[in-house]
Amino acid sequence: LDIIIRKVLDRKQILSENRILKESLQTKYNFDHLISGSAAMESVLNLAGRAAQSRANILIRGESGTGKEVLARTIHQASPRSDKPFIAVNVAAVPYNLVESEFFGHEKGAFTGADRQRRGRFEMANGGTLFIDEIGDIPISTQVKLLRVLQERNFERVGGTVTISTDVRLITATNQNLENMIREGKFREDLFYRLNVVTIAIPALRNRREEIPLFIDHFVQKYCSEEDISPLSVSKEAMDTLMKYDYPGNVRELENIIQRAVILARSNVITTTDLSIHLRDLQSEASIDGNTSLPLQVEALEKQLIINSLRQAQENQSAAA
Repeated sequence: LDIIIRKVLDRKQILSENRILKESLQTKYNFDHLISGSAAMESVLNLAGRAAQSRANILIRGESGTGKEVLARTIHQASPRSDKPFIAVNVAAVPYNLVESEFFGHEKGAFTGADRQRRGRFEMANGGTLFIDEIGDIPISTQVKLLRVLQERNFERVGGTVTISTDVRLITATNQNLENMIREGKFREDLFYRLNVVTIAIPALRNRREEIPLFIDHFVQKYCSEEDISPLSVSKEAMDTLMKYDYPGNVRELENIIQRAVILARSNVITTTDLSIHLRDLQSEASIDGNTSLPLQVEALEKQLIINSLRQAQENQSAAA
């Protein structure tokens, strides 16, 4: 009786946790909760919302850090498959010789180290959505098998003979120029057309600067809450510096900058001193102009050289000196 009651209570807790997690995901990955303050992003979200209701494969294009996986998860949550699994895999993070096994699974003994049967991502995502990030890094040999799965909707595990059916909605993402890769023989043209039914291009953050203050406000609130810190504001000088920066790492880089600033802030206001050194470097460059007196320009240049030395020495003062 004791064992039965424990099992019932454990199951009840698991079901409760699953329900809370699903509700959290529905709230987090919801089109209404995505930050958007530009015409370009409104167009992206409008297209994504319409495509979410279909079965069509979607290719999301954009630079690293623009939020391709966040958009993919949001599309899944808005689709008829929202109660089914969302499985994500980053091809660039998988060893080259194990990509096929990662996608399709393998049987015990299929290769050295395969000491047990393993389900692949296509099996795990059955009925739901499979998100493949960095699709341009997939080996040509695996591209052939992926094309067959998209055409036939079945596959075999590596080393297996049993045909497994799958019903998966595929969303892929890349920051590479797949058309150039096709011309270079690195990506199959027939696979590209299978993946490229609906294309969604996310613009870089530097091309939608009007959204930067929205992201800053969001990330400041997020990390103040996570770190249990009293609400912080951002000084005008710090905001100006953040607005001028080009963010090669896009939204992900901005989030890292704000997280660091929140943790290191010396008061209830984030100043330029709390920003990363390359942003302070940017501020110094902006301070040197023809309207400044010569002594102040020399002082600014000296400061610039010291900052550059610190940057090269990874902020080790002895090495910089």
